[in-house]
Amino acid sequence: MAFHHVAVATSDLPATHRFYSEAMGFTLRKVQVAPTPHDGWAKHLFYDTGGNGMLAVWELHDDTIGSEFPTAISTGLGLPDWVNHIAFDAPDLDTLAAHTRRWQEHGIDVVELDHVWCRSIYAVDPNGILVEFCCSTAPLTEADAKEAARLLADPAPELEPFPTTTVHEALVPAPPS
Repeated sequence: MAFHHVAVATSDLPATHRFYSEAMGFTLRKVQVAPTPHDGWAKHLFYDTGGNGMLAVWELHDDTIGSEFPTAISTGLGLPDWVNHIAFDAPDLDTLAAHTRRWQEHGIDVVELDHVWCRSIYAVDPNGILVEFCCSTAPLTEADAKEAARLLADPAPELEPFPTTTVHEALVPAPPS
């Protein structure tokens, strides 16, 4: 079953909207403005990601929450940014390369990892959330599923080598936030 949407909070809506509409290339499709349960209000923005799901962003105006809150879904919890992240599909390597170039043109350094069965690029949004475009480069087979079950049950599995990493530097300075 596909996701309908994934929702995250922002503390800087203009920068977040610029990032998701310009650097990510997503289209804003819907905004709802409604009261929150505790006499505040919120904007709930929905971006078409070009696939079978949307990304939603909350801008909160609620005194019970306050105006200062961590928005980063990993570092806000004391984890490295790569742990909790949002990955979007890139259907082929040409599309992945186009996303890389787009990010570079928006002042973003791009980290690319070749995971052997997929290749991914990564950037951090204005809220400290790691976003990824991922392209599957090999089909997952029944043998992969069997190996997954074996590794799941293994209390001390052999480590794979770290993925091949390429850093693509930004082509322009990063825009001000």
